[in-house]
Amino acid sequence: MHYTKAELQNLGDFYKNQLLNDTLPFWFPRSLDEEFGGYLLMRDHDGTLIDDDKAVWIQGRTAWLLATLYNTVEPRQAWLEGAKSGIDFLNKHCFDTDGRMFFHMTRAGEPIRKRRYFFSETFAVIANAAYAKASGDQQAAEKARYLFGKCMEYATTPGLLEPKFASTRPAKGIGVPMILMNTAQQLRETIGDPRCDGLIDEFIREIETDFVKEDIQCVMEQVAPDGSIIDHIDGRTLNPGHAIEGAWFILHEAKYRNNDPHLIALGCKMLDYMWERGWDKEFGGIFYFRDVYGKPVQEYWQDMKFWWPHNEVIIATLLAYTLTQDKKYAKMHTMVHDWAYTHFHDQENGEWFGYLHRDGSVAQTAKGNLFKGPFHLPRQEWYCAQLMQELVGMGVENNIFETEKQNA
Repeated sequence: MHYTKAELQNLGDFYKNQLLNDTLPFWFPRSLDEEFGGYLLMRDHDGTLIDDDKAVWIQGRTAWLLATLYNTVEPRQAWLEGAKSGIDFLNKHCFDTDGRMFFHMTRAGEPIRKRRYFFSETFAVIANAAYAKASGDQQAAEKARYLFGKCMEYATTPGLLEPKFASTRPAKGIGVPMILMNTAQQLRETIGDPRCDGLIDEFIREIETDFVKEDIQCVMEQVAPDGSIIDHIDGRTLNPGHAIEGAWFILHEAKYRNNDPHLIALGCKMLDYMWERGWDKEFGGIFYFRDVYGKPVQEYWQDMKFWWPHNEVIIATLLAYTLTQDKKYAKMHTMVHDWAYTHFHDQENGEWFGYLHRDGSVAQTAKGNLFKGPFHLPRQEWYCAQLMQELVGMGVENNIFETEKQNA
C-alpha cells in the first residue's frame, strides 16, 4: 500500500487533533503546580493525582514540550508560562551541590533520589534551549549550552560518575549515543551550537559501528567496549522500541541533511531489523524485550506492551515512508498506528494507558508516574503532525504523490 496525499493530510489532522484536543487537555492545566512550580504528573486514568512527587527528567521533558509547542504550533502565553514554571523549578531545586541533577524530588523540591546516569541533565538541556528560543532568555540559552558540555564530559570521562557495575565485564549501552545525538539535534535546531554537527557524526558512527549487527540483522542494546556481543543475559537482551527510537533519530538527521542517502539506509536498516524482532505476530504490538539469540529473557515484563515504544515506532515508520516512499513502511505504520490507538488510547478520559498485557488488555491504569508523563505520546503526535504538514506542502510542488493511483 501507499499513502495518498489525502490520507497523509488526514493523518496530519488526526495527530494534531489528538495532541491539542485529547492528550494535552488531560495534562493541562491540572498538572501545573501553582504553589511550588513545576508539574504534578503522577496521575490515574481519570486525572486523579496518585502521588505528588516529581521526577526530574519528566519535569524537563514537560518544559521542553510546552516551549516547543509555543515555538512551532502557536505562541500561546499559557504554554510559555507553563514552560517557565518547569524551568524555574529545575533551576531552583533539582541541582545538587556537585552540579549534577537529582532524579526524584518531593513536591516542594526536596531531593529523594539521585541516579548514576545523566539523563536528567540531557532533558534540562533541551528544556532550557526550547525555552530560550521561545522567551529570548539568554540565561536559559547559556544554561543549555553549559549543561550540554557537562553531559559530554560525563559521557567521555571514565570515573567521573560512580559506576553501576564492577570492572569485571565492561559494557556500554546504545542509550548514551542515542540520547546525546537527539539532545544535540534539539540544541542545534532551537538556539544553535557549533559543537553539534561534529558530535552527531560521532554518535552515529558509534551506533553504526558497534551496535548495528548486519550479520545477524539486529541492533544491540548493550555491547562490550569493542562492540562485541556479551553472551550473558543482560548483554543479549534487546529493546526493539528503543533501537527503533534510535533509528528515527538517524532518519531525522538524514532529513536535516537534505535526505542523506547513507543515513536513510542506516535508519531504515535499524527499523527493519528491530521490527522483525519486535513486532508480535500473534497479538500485534511491540514486545518490550527480546533475546538476541531467542533465549528466555530475564525480566518478567518482557512480553508486555509499553506505551513509549509504540510512539517511537509510529514516528519511525512514518518518517521512513516519507523519506523512501517504500510502501512497506506505509503498511508498517498503519499496523502500529491502528494497534496502538485501539489498545492504548483511553477514549473516555483522553491520553494513553501506559502498560498493557501481551494481548493488549490494560495491566494498570496509571497515566503518569516516575517514568511516564507528557513526553513520548505528545512528542509523537506533534512530530507526525509537523511532518505531514511539511510533506503535503512539499508534495504539491514536487509531485511526490505519483504513486497515488497504486494505493491499495
